[in-house]
Amino acid sequence: MPKMIVSIDGVVIKEVQLTKDRTSLGRRPYNDIVIDNLAVSGEHAVLQMSGNEVYLEDLNSTNGTYVNGKAVKKQLLQNNDTVEIGKYKIKYVNEAASAGFEKTMVIKAGSAGLVPPAPAFAAPAAAVPGANQNAAIKVMSGAAAGREVALVKVVTTIGKPGVAVAAITKRPHGFVVAHVEGADKPSLNGAPVGAEPVTLKNGDLLELAGTQMQFVQH
Repeated sequence: MPKMIVSIDGVVIKEVQLTKDRTSLGRRPYNDIVIDNLAVSGEHAVLQMSGNEVYLEDLNSTNGTYVNGKAVKKQLLQNNDTVEIGKYKIKYVNEAASAGFEKTMVIKAGSAGLVPPAPAFAAPAAAVPGANQNAAIKVMSGAAAGREVALVKVVTTIGKPGVAVAAITKRPHGFVVAHVEGADKPSLNGAPVGAEPVTLKNGDLLELAGTQMQFVQH
């Protein structure tokens, strides 16, 4: 989850998780991020979240909004960007975006399509319409056994957030799998998979967070 770390003179004074589509920043007390300083306008800037991307927009503030030392009107923030407002520095942290992986979505009971509820098992996000569906992950164990999820995105994350998450990446020569986060590493045909991508072959067996899956190519 993206967050903003507010500091002045190198001292962190607050951290704010970005959970809403629109997060306001300014001196007035009704803002989501309040910076009580005369250099900050009443309604100084707004952070707009779209998926896993966050845009910073200056609201015609008196003293302007700067990102990494450059004045901006509206800009897509990158992980570790520093927003400067007056003497305040606000560091933008979005580790999920920096890793190049989309958020893993947990599919709940009754959700349309995809994997039905295996206990807290995270399924890949919805398929992209019109994409070339030439490979899929078939769930072999648990309540979701027998279901297939097409690998249509460049990167599909699977697993159980906080326990084990892996990423399957679509490359010109085929698909590869790599460990992303969590203490439990995924296994491929019984061998552990680390951070270095391993090429997948038709029929390969993956195990992640206690769930067995098979990589199939059609």
